[in-house]
Amino acid sequence: MKSAYTYILASKKHGTLYTGVTSDLYSRVWQHKNNAFKGFTSKYNVKTLVFYEEYGRIEDAIMREKQIKGWIRKKKIDLIESVNPNWDDLSQEWY
Repeated sequence: MKSAYTYILASKKHGTLYTGVTSDLYSRVWQHKNNAFKGFTSKYNVKTLVFYEEYGRIEDAIMREKQIKGWIRKKKIDLIESVNPNWDDLSQEWY
């Protein structure tokens, strides 16, 4: 069974946030960091992985992504800081 991930990227601590979903977190974060696609994250320099959750089914990850996207900003920040209070780049050791 393939894993799926819901993730949040930030431009800096308390900066611009982006919430996404993927079945390959390593590759997807690499794409964001290297501006592989033109769009929101490249435009606003959103490259720091500050939060992610793993799911067994892509449908569950998509539902969580939609839930988080519907939240107010403060709730998203509280979620990030509940597991990553310093807003460290959780992908730092990957590259």
